[in-house]
This record gives sequence, C-alpha cells and structure tokens, in this order.
Amino acid sequence: MQLHISPSLRHVTVLPGKGVREFMKVKIGSRRLSYRMVFYSVLLAAFLLRFVFVLAAVDSIDGQTGRCSTIGCLGKRLGPRILGRRVLESTVPEVIYQVLEEPVDQSEVQLGPEIPQTLEDFIAEMKDERPDAKTFAVKLKAMVTLLEQRTRTAKIQEYLYRHVASSSIPKQLHCLALKLANEHSMNANARLQLPSAELVPALVDNSFFHFVLASDNILAASVVASSLVHNSLHPEKVVLHIITDRKTYYPMQAWFSLHPLTPAIIEVKALHHFDWFTKGKVPVLEAMEKDQKVRSQFRGGSSAIVANNTEKPYIIAAKLQAMSPKYNSVMNHIRIHLPELFPSLNKVVFLDDDIVVQTDLSPLWDIDMNGKVNGAVETCRGEDKFVMSKRFKSYLNFSHPLIANNFEPNECAWAYGMNIFDLEAWRRTNISRTYHFWLEENLKSDLSLWQLGTLPPGLIAFHGHVHVINPFWHMLGLGYQDNTTVEDAESAGVIHFNGRAKPWLDIAFPQLRPLWTKYVDFSDRFIKSCHIRAS
Repeated sequence: MQLHISPSLRHVTVLPGKGVREFMKVKIGSRRLSYRMVFYSVLLAAFLLRFVFVLAAVDSIDGQTGRCSTIGCLGKRLGPRILGRRVLESTVPEVIYQVLEEPVDQSEVQLGPEIPQTLEDFIAEMKDERPDAKTFAVKLKAMVTLLEQRTRTAKIQEYLYRHVASSSIPKQLHCLALKLANEHSMNANARLQLPSAELVPALVDNSFFHFVLASDNILAASVVASSLVHNSLHPEKVVLHIITDRKTYYPMQAWFSLHPLTPAIIEVKALHHFDWFTKGKVPVLEAMEKDQKVRSQFRGGSSAIVANNTEKPYIIAAKLQAMSPKYNSVMNHIRIHLPELFPSLNKVVFLDDDIVVQTDLSPLWDIDMNGKVNGAVETCRGEDKFVMSKRFKSYLNFSHPLIANNFEPNECAWAYGMNIFDLEAWRRTNISRTYHFWLEENLKSDLSLWQLGTLPPGLIAFHGHVHVINPFWHMLGLGYQDNTTVEDAESAGVIHFNGRAKPWLDIAFPQLRPLWTKYVDFSDRFIKSCHIRAS
C-alpha cells in the first residue's frame, strides 16, 4: 500500500500494493480561517471583557461602602481565579499588634514565675489553656522580653570578663619580667651591649633587612624574633630593632643577651634612648596626655559601665575597650614616628608583637611600592567574610560631618601588624602631621570620630599612600574568631593574633595557640620557673 499526500494537504490518496489501480481519496478541510469564526470569536471576547469590567466596578464600590452585593461577592471570588491570582488577607488579629506595640513594663517582666522560660513551655501552656489572642500576645511578649534581658546580661558579662582577661598582665608574664630584671642586676652576661660594637654599623646599613618591633611584652617579642630568624633564608642579613619602654628595657635586654639569635642582629632600645624622642615636644605624647583626660570621664571603672541598663551591649563593649591600657600605650602610637626614629634607613618592615612569622620575609624588599609609603594587606576582600569585610565605615563614624565630608564609607580598609614602610617616600609627605591633626580633632569631638584604636587615625593619615600587597603576607583575625583552620593558618606567611584572645592568654583559641607556642622554649629556666606552659 502506498500513501500520497498532496502539497496543499487537501487530498490524501491511498494505493493498494497489488497493482490494482483502485484508490481512495480523502478530502481534507482548508487551512484558511473562516471569517464567520473570527467574527464570533471577537464578539465573545467583547462580551467577556464587559462582564469583567462590571465585576471590577462593583468590587470597587463594595470596597468603599463596606457592603458586598451578590455580583460583587461573585467578582471577588471569581475575579482573582480568572486572572490566576489569589488574594492574601491577614489572619492575625489586630489586638496582637496592639499588645506588641505597647511599651514594655519591666516590673511585669521581672515577676518571673508566670512567664514561660522556654519555647517548649510556651507552646505547652498555649495548648492547655487555649487563650484568646490578647492573652497569647501578652504571654509571648513577656517571654521574648525576658529572654532578651537575659541575653543582654550574658553578653555584657562576656564583654566584662574578656576585658579583664585581656587587659590584665598574666602573673606568669609579670614573673618573667621580674626574674629577668633581677638577672640583669646580678649577671653581667645579661647586660651585654646589643648589638656588639663590631655590629653597630649594620644598624644603619640599608643593604640589610631591617625590621622594627615595638613591645613591652618580653615573651611576645621573643616569639616574633625567634620566628623571624628561624624562617629567614638569610638570617645573617636580618636586623631587628626592638623598641620598648623604660620599665621593660632591662628585662628585655637581659632576655636577648642571654638568648642570642645569631647570626641575626638584635638591637634593644628604650624610647628615652632616642635623641629625637627626648628633644622638645613629642606630638604623640601630648595627644596621649589629652586622650587620658578625656577617658577619665568614665567614672567608676568597669563596674559603673556594666551597671548602665539603658545602653546597648556593643556600646558598653566599646566603653570597656576604651579603658584598655593598650589604647593609651605609646608602643601603639610610635610607628607614626618611624622616619624620625630611624633617619638613616630607607625601608623597614614594622611588626606587631602578636604576630608569628612563618616564612622568609626578604622578598618584601623586592616589592615595587610605586611611590607609596605603606605596603599593607587589604581587609575588604577574601574568603573569610567575617575578617575580610572591613571598610572605612567599619572604623570611622560617618554620621559625623567631619568624616562624611572627607572620606568614602565603602573604601577598602587595610591592616596594621605587618607593614612595609618606605621611609624615603614617607619623608616627602605630611603623614605624621595629618595623623596628629586628626587625633586633635577626635579629642575635640569627645572621641566620636572613630572607634578606639590606632588603626582609624592610621587609615586617615595614610589615605592615598597605601600600596596593596598579597594577602599571603598577612593573615588576620586569629585573636577574635576561631573560624580560621590550622591548615589555612599554616599556609600564610605571617599570622596575626589581633583581638582579645592573645596566644599568651588563657582565653586563646586552643587549636590556634600551638602555632605560637612552637617558638617558645618551655625548657628554658626562666620560662619554667614562672610556670609558663604550652596549654
């Protein structure tokens, strides 16, 4: 059998397969549309549109008068379905909103026993009593308010305990300083000149790799120095300038006299040993004195701050942080005077005392700074959104017109801790004057221009003078969050325990602390006698 279809699709011919010339034709209807069909379709559509318009008009009238006619109700029920929509009406009684919006009565909340303590208790009570909407809302509001108060109290207690733990000097570190001071007075080997006379020329030789560390923490300084020299490919070219204060100078000198890091060159100097620091007025010291007077407004100490029931926990945390001695320590501000402290040097790497060096840092001297002063890691980009999400608005108060008119809130911030400073380029700028100008403005504004610390004025002073370096050279956040894995930390060139959980404190994160303690010799007689342990 054969099947033939005409090109017009109007005829189909079927031929038998046995040679018989019989065939059958099937006539197919025309593909053209009938004018009559089009006319009736348009007429029906017009009728339906008029019907929908009438329903919509009646619905509008009903909505204004509050009544519902038969046609109107039909429109309300059928209209959304015809259009493929469903009307969502609020089923929450208005009385619940009224109760929740009423001011909280603290006396009722403190009555306590009748308030459900957990969500399970609340659900069980509601199932048993089957209360009306108002009673439901009152109970719910009381429970949420009570839990909110407890959460606030717990947060404030946490801030207070962390403040005390991070601000106090551990007795082990105090013991170490006392024993070394005693050793300095009794042992001539603890009073060696650092460095020895034949190595003094290297202190101003720009062919060496010069590092600067400002610290009054002997144990922390020893870890920075040990990790730096241990991981250096050319330790004989390393010069570490340690700056400390008057009270820590003798213990610091004793430690590095008795624990030399040969062939590296270690210099230990107190601030009063610098000629520049002892001549005339030092702007940073004047600013610190004024700053101390402003901080004296926090009367009653931490107890008075915590007792304030009207302020939010993060405000209380900021005030507690303001009382931390480190924010009024000259060690934190001295980096802004590096060009004056080291007038013969062209480039230095400044290290904080809460870092650990894990690689050779000599390649930092090969980085082309493109005329910039400060080589730093940005803190607004990275996989760790908790740490690497800092912008100017994270530190500066953009509600103050002085800040809002001069800076961009979304500009990327950078970090202190491991910075390359081109001192030659620095001397051609007014960075130090800008720093002190903004310190004065902050004092005039009652410390309202930025969060406390030395980074915010640094962001301002070095604005436009920062060269971004690879994040490999500086991993942040190991002192205030434990999201960083040990594997990630070990892969970084320098790790920074910035935050309250310093590695020498009991509140340090236990999984990260070994990265720091590996550079402490716990068999040392001073370490053992002061009961300094790895964990």
